[in-house]
Amino acid sequence: MTNNLSVVINSDAPQVWTMLREPAKVAEWHGWQADDLAAEINEIYFNSTVVESPDHTSLTVDGGDVFTLKPVPTGTEVSVTRAALDHNSEWAAWDEDITQGWLTFLQQLRFALERHPHGKRHTMFFSVPGSGGSAIEKLGLQEVPNRGEDYSLTLGTGEEIAGKVWYKSNHQVGLTVHSYAEHGDGLLIVADQPVIPEVRPDGGSMVIISTYDLGAHTLETIRTLWDDWRSENYPTSEPIR
Repeated sequence: MTNNLSVVINSDAPQVWTMLREPAKVAEWHGWQADDLAAEINEIYFNSTVVESPDHTSLTVDGGDVFTLKPVPTGTEVSVTRAALDHNSEWAAWDEDITQGWLTFLQQLRFALERHPHGKRHTMFFSVPGSGGSAIEKLGLQEVPNRGEDYSLTLGTGEEIAGKVWYKSNHQVGLTVHSYAEHGDGLLIVADQPVIPEVRPDGGSMVIISTYDLGAHTLETIRTLWDDWRSENYPTSEPIR
């Protein structure tokens, strides 16, 4: 398992480029739904410091990180190269957190293009402090099969889920979930987060649930199961959103 900031997406480069250069498309894979998501997307991908290569194979986003698109026999390899770390920057303490975030978002980009290229996601998100232990371990996800293999398990929430292992890294697990979409699959990502002094002194974990076309009753059932698990295991954490 590695934290390689590169994915191969079964789509051609122009399709990937569109997902990087239209705000509504970026919102289908960057982060999770929140009141400030549109502003964050605009700041990172569309402000005056962003540089597009003329051939649409390279995109330098705010902060200097670079997306590179390379056609390969199975689609397009999309890589993120981190900018050199400025140890005097206010963001220096967040450097590893940002790297882990790109890993998550690249996998969400791959999922959006390969599984729901014309879909609209509905997300649920929460984060918990590391003092309560790893969410990956508490949910029983540390022993899931290898990437691409089928799985079936009962989560720590009591929910029975099945699908394929989308990816595994040193600190993250991504699973497709049949019951999180009306057609196809949704995506569950659980990530253990690094220590950030004075901000996240014990590290932490976050959970991103991406669903597609589910009814209100089903969404509320999923939300309740997850929020009950969160409050029982991490009573000081903020509610799911």
